[in-house]
Amino acid sequence: MVSWADVQASAPEFAAGVRAIFDKGKHKTIATLRADGAPRISGIEAEFAGGELTFGSMPGARKGADLVRDPRLALHSPSVDPPEDAPSSWQGDAKIAGRAVYTRELTGETPGQEFRVDIEEVVRIRVGEPADHLVIEVWRPDSGLRRITRT
Repeated sequence: MVSWADVQASAPEFAAGVRAIFDKGKHKTIATLRADGAPRISGIEAEFAGGELTFGSMPGARKGADLVRDPRLALHSPSVDPPEDAPSSWQGDAKIAGRAVYTRELTGETPGQEFRVDIEEVVRIRVGEPADHLVIEVWRPDSGLRRITRT
């Protein structure tokens, strides 16, 4: 199991940049797999707390049922367009892929299911300096951080 704390310990500057992108907005997008294998995307709130990446699913939500059946997921940060006058100043987009691990039933004001993410990959894509290429940073537990440029 790979937690957010493991990403932070392995690549602290990268992890801080990814988290800043995710923290830009409350609403993220999660991709799960339907029973027939087709993708499903849903809005979701997620948080980094205690070295883990966690999120909840409301009672009866299809995404929660998807994850109980097949835990594979991809989580995408809120999207913000690069500034036209300074694209290299854009923080970028971030994605986290992994598997949902059910942690507990949520009770009280907001019932549902709580999950944490067993992280398999973290990606950050941003505009390079000068703004004539993309910088793609990929972190995986088995290979650490790689940087790729695309023109």
